[in-house]
Amino acid sequence: MTIDGRSERIDYLFNTDLQIIQSSERFAFSLDSILLARFVYVPIQHGRLADLCTGNGVIPFLLSRRTKGRITGIEIQPEVCELAVRGAALNHLQDRIDFISGDAKRLPDYLGNGNCDVVTCNPPYFSKEAARDRKLNPHLAIARHEILITLKDVIVTAGRLLKYGGKFALVHRPERLADILAGMRLAGMEPKRLRFVHPRKEKAANMVLVEATKGGKSGLAVLPPITVYDSKGRYTEDVWPNT
Repeated sequence: MTIDGRSERIDYLFNTDLQIIQSSERFAFSLDSILLARFVYVPIQHGRLADLCTGNGVIPFLLSRRTKGRITGIEIQPEVCELAVRGAALNHLQDRIDFISGDAKRLPDYLGNGNCDVVTCNPPYFSKEAARDRKLNPHLAIARHEILITLKDVIVTAGRLLKYGGKFALVHRPERLADILAGMRLAGMEPKRLRFVHPRKEKAANMVLVEATKGGKSGLAVLPPITVYDSKGRYTEDVWPNT
């Protein structure tokens, strides 16, 4: 479906009444963002939350169903950020969610250091070099490859934003887990919860969810893994509960 002459569509976010504006030419959310939004701890009644590399706003929209806190998403691509802004209006969430078009590394300049209770991020997974080796849509290349922001940048920025005791959660590839855990500690955050995601029961994990606490004590809990598809290719209850 086209919206106002643009190659866009409006979809529902899984089993919610939330709607999101998507574009195959610019940005479409994936399951990793859904799982991250469910995984992260959030304060229910209040709080300041930030989502780095927010894309079209999927994580802030889902978090709005779990918390009454104020949520800010930042996205470096103006055309993609516009999708999120219009999505907030579509869901009548402008009073609780705001989006900034800018570099995620600059978000502490807007929100200040040590003012956030929660920071989330579904960052680019792949190296800058991998993008050069393929003819990619520039919007998708920036979203998926470390062209404008790296894993280290994300972790350092989260550490700056969080107040003492605040939570940082991200989703990434298991092969980067050692970098994630080491980087969190260097940024003053202690990894506290970890959960692997497997496409099928018999397959190796292809995603990992990690949550850290700013200034937390040592002690990492490894939660039961998530399996995405059952033997018939349907979503499991880990992904789509009560189906």
